[in-house]
Amino acid sequence: MQAIIFQTLGGLGLFIFGMRLMCDGLKKLAGKKLRTILSAVSSNRVIACATGALITSMVQSSSATTVMLVGFVDAGLMTLTQAVGVVLGANIGTTVTAQMIAFNISNYALPAIAVGVLLRFFFASRKWQQWGEALLGFGMLFYGLATMKTGLTPLRGEPVFIDFLTRFQAQNINEILLGVLVGTVMTMAVQSSSATVGITMALASQGLISFAGSVAMILGENIGTTITAQLAAIGSNANARRTAMAHTLFNVFGVIFIISIFPYFVDAVVYLTTHLPGIGHPDLLVGGERPYISRHIANAHTFFNVINAIIFLFLLPYLVKIAIWATPRGKTAHLDEIYHIKYLDRRYLDSPEVALVQARQETIRMGEVAQTMFDEVISSLKIRNSKKLAIWRDREDVLDNLQKEITDYLVTVMQENILIEESREITSLLRMTNNIERIGDEIEDIAEAIESMIENKFLFSEQALQDYETISSEARKFLVLALKGIKDENKGIMPEASKAVESIDHMTEEMRLSHQSRLVEGTCEIDRGMIFIDILNSFEKMGGFCYNVAQAIAGVK
Repeated sequence: MQAIIFQTLGGLGLFIFGMRLMCDGLKKLAGKKLRTILSAVSSNRVIACATGALITSMVQSSSATTVMLVGFVDAGLMTLTQAVGVVLGANIGTTVTAQMIAFNISNYALPAIAVGVLLRFFFASRKWQQWGEALLGFGMLFYGLATMKTGLTPLRGEPVFIDFLTRFQAQNINEILLGVLVGTVMTMAVQSSSATVGITMALASQGLISFAGSVAMILGENIGTTITAQLAAIGSNANARRTAMAHTLFNVFGVIFIISIFPYFVDAVVYLTTHLPGIGHPDLLVGGERPYISRHIANAHTFFNVINAIIFLFLLPYLVKIAIWATPRGKTAHLDEIYHIKYLDRRYLDSPEVALVQARQETIRMGEVAQTMFDEVISSLKIRNSKKLAIWRDREDVLDNLQKEITDYLVTVMQENILIEESREITSLLRMTNNIERIGDEIEDIAEAIESMIENKFLFSEQALQDYETISSEARKFLVLALKGIKDENKGIMPEASKAVESIDHMTEEMRLSHQSRLVEGTCEIDRGMIFIDILNSFEKMGGFCYNVAQAIAGVK
């Protein structure tokens, strides 16, 4: 019995570890393509569903896709309806793993491990290393499955174990519900429906549970997989929590529907699968095993999710409404009231593709705070209201804190196992946040200069006021250009940025010379003149910092 336990649990461990390793390798290979595909999702529910199926087929994990969706909705990059549409497809995409496991290719497990190790540890190319990781996981998955099956083989003759498993034959509603419950709990514990589908196949292939009992467990596994998204949504905004809730409701309602027609569903799967070339009845014994039952289980998993997705594609608006109703809104805060991070969530640190999207959104928000601060400070010279002007201190506190929070977050992400392009993106975002904070410092200098003018009742000359309006307008255009570049990830920003910084530099030089002429002519006092020069210097530095942001966007330096 000890040997059975060790071999079964060891095989299970290899299987789960192989599954995770393969998923991680595939995610790294997909890289930024995942974000690019998701960013192109339209409001068309069919396209969103197809996108979800495609992405999940690429990463071999519906949980990974759904967690990404929760993170993107939390960052404001996707609407709730778009995300729910993708979730429908993600459930179809995850069945590819079960279909792959159903192929009897355990004989190729050790060669796959050997080739995977060779690529992962002996090739310098990062891409080949990622292929090696995926192939190593693939081999370990099938080797673990074969080990687990071998460990379970002696249990076919154990009367106690057989008596226990007769409760999972799904012959009546109580047994069906028990199978669903067991499948749910197993998947909640492992947090991978693909892993528990593999376990179910191993048990069924050894004749330890019937096909009907396997289908009941498969239904439960589809409910259990929703726990990952629910955990990821804790503490997120309302729409992110609603996305996770829609995922849960979608699977729960689908399971209830299939339970209501359970015998017909089982018969339909058997009928359709046995008519495939080379596939026999699920209960057919060959050499003491059931060689065809894994394919029937994989097809049951696929049919359930396809049927469910088709039904809810028509009912999508109602699913969204129920998810909204079932999810408490919670307290929200206005942008100006949030002095700490809004989008960053440390639960996504081990998912760089989500973490970097959130970091970019937080950087954009930081830029918007800087732009608001700029507008408030620049307009205050005309209205000369010192109380309204004093708001800049609060804005500056926000910028300083956001820079610290974003930097800490990105440094932590960098310590994860990330891709080269993700490392470059982190460097780019760090440079952006540093320069936005410096822009805030220059606005602070302008604010203090204007405060000094208001307190001392200084007034600029008509020419100085005109110059102030002109250069501040040019600086604002450059700031808006830089912020739009961050939002659009505009790699071609440099020609416009070079033109803008040259314009500000040239304008500053001309205004300095004009100011010196006014000093010589005596039309400008020295005290006011010093303040004017300080303001010009701040605008010039601000142009330089905006240019640095543009370089970071374009990937220059």
